[in-house]
Amino acid sequence: MKKKKAKYIFVLGGVMSGIGKGVAASSIGAILKARGFNVTAVKIDPYVNVDAGTMNPTEHGEVFVMDSGLETDQDMGNYERFMEITLPPTNYMTTGSVYQKVIQRERNLEYKGKCVQIIPHVTDEVIHTIKNAGKNNDADIVITEIGGTIGDYENMLFMEAARQMKLNNPHDVMFVMITYLPYPPKVGEMKTKPTQQAVRELNANGINPDVIIARSEVAIDEKRKEKIAMFCNVEKKDIISAPDINSVYEVPINFEHDDLSRRILKKLDLPVKKTDLSRWHELVDNIRNSKGSVKIAITGKYFETGDFVLSDAYISVIEALKHACYKAKVKPDIHWINSEDFETGKRKVDELKEYDGVLVPGGFGHRGIEGKIKAIGYCRENKIPFFGLCYGMQLSVIDYARNILGLQDAHTTEVDRKTKNPVIDIMPEQKKNLEDKNYGATMRLGAYDAFLESGTIARKAYGKAQISERHRHRWEVNPEYIERIEKAGLVFSGKSKDGKLMEIAELPKEKHPFFLATQFHPEFKSYPLNAHPLFYEFVKAAKRS
Repeated sequence: MKKKKAKYIFVLGGVMSGIGKGVAASSIGAILKARGFNVTAVKIDPYVNVDAGTMNPTEHGEVFVMDSGLETDQDMGNYERFMEITLPPTNYMTTGSVYQKVIQRERNLEYKGKCVQIIPHVTDEVIHTIKNAGKNNDADIVITEIGGTIGDYENMLFMEAARQMKLNNPHDVMFVMITYLPYPPKVGEMKTKPTQQAVRELNANGINPDVIIARSEVAIDEKRKEKIAMFCNVEKKDIISAPDINSVYEVPINFEHDDLSRRILKKLDLPVKKTDLSRWHELVDNIRNSKGSVKIAITGKYFETGDFVLSDAYISVIEALKHACYKAKVKPDIHWINSEDFETGKRKVDELKEYDGVLVPGGFGHRGIEGKIKAIGYCRENKIPFFGLCYGMQLSVIDYARNILGLQDAHTTEVDRKTKNPVIDIMPEQKKNLEDKNYGATMRLGAYDAFLESGTIARKAYGKAQISERHRHRWEVNPEYIERIEKAGLVFSGKSKDGKLMEIAELPKEKHPFFLATQFHPEFKSYPLNAHPLFYEFVKAAKRS
């Protein structure tokens, strides 16, 4: 049997960061998958961190957790969402992880005493990782996004690895550059010069783009396409206009309007199969034609970065809410509330009565948690639909212990090591990690099974007794308090197989329209074409409220 030969697409960014390389790469994957190809995606993060687990969410954005437990960049979530695939840990690399492997090989004498250099040894490691992603996923096409912007020192070695792959297999490798065309209102004209300079910088690395995706506030006109084609050495029909849109889920359809998948397949010498984007068209119709809205408050703390709000810290939560709203055919009206404002008095907790639902997401540390506990208690008492994630579940248990069981000093030992009522306590195997200051990749990470109690909201939502969800935490509900809490009316509707770890807590329907919290992160397994069942139930309850 002839071995499958994968093709490779590199997605690069020019002019500036934050212009949607991840969404573009994911959308390219979606339209190629719609043509019947097996597609996988690789993310290269140029940071020296070994993984994303120790990166500050307000600087880098959300840490996305894979089934394997690897903590990665949020773009891995984009790939999984758009392509409806589960990616293995080998599809993510950082500068740190690459050098770690190379140094380990050198220590093991695998280079047989040679002087280890960036070229060829480090670039060979990058190429090996990319090619392995194709083999391990049995992929027809491997899409690799190189993080950062063309011209950054940090991503030069990855550009060099990509150049070598193109040199050695010119018909199997292509480059897609995402660029930005500024449209200064005082000038009154869209400017192509930054794109020309970015392509020139790319050319200096020995690479010429095969396709240019031009981001801007508005669609680029024919004159601008002609200028880019002339000065960037790209065919005019390979310049794809990508104006600002209301929803990123319109991008695959917009790309196909410009026949992008057909152009890519021809360049890679692949057959042009019939496409089927009917599910994407249905999704976009739901987005555009939704009637009414649900007003949701996300009460967290990773919001401010200087004078700006960084929603990327909770990008998977936001997208999961949108997926559920689109399925319920309502528009998401999402508001940020910094939980610290409830502590300082800057905001009053009774403002929450203005919302159809309140979501308390995950997080770590002491900052803002009393504000979150106040918000949870208010929702419980006033029957406002509430959904808690990870830390949100732990804090809902603390609220219940304090205000229903009467344990006024109930707390988590993450914040108060001396509390007399540690209803949330650290997992025994994690204590040594903290003592040794071993923080990276040492939490309860990745996919674990949970078993659901019959007759509960969770069981009805999933429609099955056993589920698998992704985790990222060290602390758990303390087993010593479980019986007392359950007798007081809080139902642990999801548990580990041995019954020791509490995975879902909820109040029965007759007590509350929707009060449910999970120890895991359901947002990591929600897709635009297949909304997560718990988010969907939450949105339905909010819609009714």
